[in-house]
Amino acid sequence: MNRWYLIQFKPNSHRLAERNLLRQGFETFLPMQEITRRKASRFVNDLRPLFPSYMFVCVNDENAPWVTINSTIGVSRLVSFEGQPKPLPLQLISGLMLRCDSMGRLLSPKTLNKGDSVELLSGPFANFIATIDTIDPEQRIWVLMDFMGQRTRMRVAADQLQPTK
Repeated sequence: MNRWYLIQFKPNSHRLAERNLLRQGFETFLPMQEITRRKASRFVNDLRPLFPSYMFVCVNDENAPWVTINSTIGVSRLVSFEGQPKPLPLQLISGLMLRCDSMGRLLSPKTLNKGDSVELLSGPFANFIATIDTIDPEQRIWVLMDFMGQRTRMRVAADQLQPTK
């Protein structure tokens, strides 16, 4: 039976670890999140792992090639408790997979309503908090944001927003 386990990869080696695990025939899942950061005088969108330094790997329990996984280039270790790897609940993995597209990118939630408080995820106003003012039938979203002491109305795409808690 195939089960999902958690592995820790070496710093900035998620692509290398994923590529080498796929070459060995393992199924991997690495949820990615798009972030905006400032580089010099402009803003750049990057894809970063949702869980820094960790990814999921599917392993057949009968074979259990733990040594092979631990010795894979880019992999730091298989996360174990009391010396034994523990499988993750299938509901956790399937829930994460449902929230991602086919490339592993985290999708924005579609449950946005007028008056909701949201955080902007990308662009020059990344990490700012705003309030949804209107949602057009074409799914254009207008938000109100406090900017320099005034309420400013601006249009953003749904994938640039995340509901605040």
